[in-house]
Amino acid sequence: MPEPVTPLDLAANPTGEAITLDARGLSYRALNEQLDAAVTAGATAARLVNVYGQRYIGTNLQRRVRIDIEGVPGNDLGAFMDGPEIHVHGDAQDGCGNTMNSGLLAIHGSAGDILGHSMRGGAVFVRDDVGYRVAIHMKAYEDVRPTVVIGGTAQHFLGEYMAGGVLLVLGRRLPPGAVHPARYVGTGMHGGVIYLRGRPNQAFLGKEVGLAPITDADRALLGDLLGQYNALFGLHVSADDEYTKLIPQSKRPYGQIYAY
Repeated sequence: MPEPVTPLDLAANPTGEAITLDARGLSYRALNEQLDAAVTAGATAARLVNVYGQRYIGTNLQRRVRIDIEGVPGNDLGAFMDGPEIHVHGDAQDGCGNTMNSGLLAIHGSAGDILGHSMRGGAVFVRDDVGYRVAIHMKAYEDVRPTVVIGGTAQHFLGEYMAGGVLLVLGRRLPPGAVHPARYVGTGMHGGVIYLRGRPNQAFLGKEVGLAPITDADRALLGDLLGQYNALFGLHVSADDEYTKLIPQSKRPYGQIYAY
């Protein structure tokens, strides 16, 4: 079971408040250099304002620090991140959490394509919708399992080539009885688990995945993840709703293609 996310307390900052960095007019390189210098100097909380598409925010940061972003960060937010907690108070672009190792991304809006690409640990929570190929190549190692929770809907190729971890899509705004719009869900999937609140159209699923019954352990996991989601975004989604569980049919779905 993924470890629960423990949000950082801004009061832990020795200065008593977050440092503020104004991104207006700064290149992505200059902004990230300022952020890295502040964190290296011991800042435990940072507030970034006037962010307009600067890329790589939080990339390769390996310290326990909370970062609040006001504006729209650019691609690869939190790439290779190992420990920080980032809150985006709005939307985010593509590649959030790319090859992320640990920490938390909480996006208080929607996010773009390939969120969680090759993600290896930590957790990403998105309040609303996401784009294409979310959680592609997400993987796990021993007891480290990454987690992605999507509050809205996702576009096609959700969980493509997924090798590990937990992916939960809530479809919070779907009308009763509506199916999730994503097609080719779990194409090439060979590890991990996907949960969908409600039911998918089985014709939309990749041939490599199958339905599995929801167990008590699944309910406990869903309860933990939904508790975190609700706490982060001030919402209420119940673990008692109907959920569909998708698992891979094989750990080596394309093995025969390469076998001699």
